[in-house]
Amino acid sequence: MNSTHFACIMAGGSGERFWPMSRTQTPKHLLKLFSERTLLEETVRRAQLAVPAANVFVLTNVAQLAATRGALAGVLPAEQIIAEPAKRDTAPAAALATGLARARGGEMATVALLPADAFIADTASFGRQMAAALDRAALGDAILTIGIKPDHPATGFGYLEMGTTVTTGSGGAVRTVQRFVEKPNLATATEYVASGRFAWNAGMFFWRVGTFLAEADRHAPELASFVRAFPSGDCTAFLTEKFATLPKISVDYAIMERAKAVETLLTEFDWDDVGLWTALPKHLPRDVAGNTVRGPVIAIDSSNNIALSNGRTIALCGVKDLVVVETADAILVCHRDAVQDIKKVVAKLPKELL
Repeated sequence: MNSTHFACIMAGGSGERFWPMSRTQTPKHLLKLFSERTLLEETVRRAQLAVPAANVFVLTNVAQLAATRGALAGVLPAEQIIAEPAKRDTAPAAALATGLARARGGEMATVALLPADAFIADTASFGRQMAAALDRAALGDAILTIGIKPDHPATGFGYLEMGTTVTTGSGGAVRTVQRFVEKPNLATATEYVASGRFAWNAGMFFWRVGTFLAEADRHAPELASFVRAFPSGDCTAFLTEKFATLPKISVDYAIMERAKAVETLLTEFDWDDVGLWTALPKHLPRDVAGNTVRGPVIAIDSSNNIALSNGRTIALCGVKDLVVVETADAILVCHRDAVQDIKKVVAKLPKELL
């Protein structure tokens, strides 16, 4: 593996749509939804297929630091799990990732910035394409993204409009990115998918340190100054002093949409952002009635339900199309068509249930 390649995994989200299992200190990426590993651990292990283990870092927040280190005990050293001391969106996280890489590998080092909570079953293809993306970004000619080939007109994702094919190799096809597009309505999304010129933006980015700094100098000088001042040793005091002063802005707005050259590597692996409880049946077994269950669940004359027990028995009788999730202190009962509204429930909960 290339010792100048680094991976930083953003693991600070809330995952409110996965309440009651997801909480402030244990959000979605710290849940074991599909196996005995958390989504974050699966992401770390995938990154280690393309990047030396010593160069993989997790960026979390103060509230989740203890739980994150506990979830990754034996997988990643505690000093490679770093807490952001303030909520500042993804551009400051990108600067933090770039600062870590520059302090250890110089301006020729290459960074992969990855979300913590996607589900990818084909880990071998992911590792191969991640290595190819890092190698391509190391050339320094462009910032690279991962583009997901859309299989339906999704309205919950941003899109990339692709241009010409730059290169095709063992890592897949690389195309230029003409523009980033915000989440579209259904009619527009349908046009995008039909055209074959658009890919979903999965929030996975790759750049050489020097390339990021050049773009930040032009468009976000506060980020560039932060990266250049980043210490080579323990960064805790530096982050405490400087991180909260950075602009609260996404990396898409601050850098990606304004960069001189952006390319995308089209995926050859499966991908699911697992945004709602209704994503689970795609990846977990279902019984003959279409129920997806985990834990002690009894289903009588019931169909197309999602039921997860974390201890107590759930009994379903004569119901369909429900999501039922049991924890030690709360129970969610929700129609499948209303899962996107669970955030509204969370907004009314007492603090002890958050």
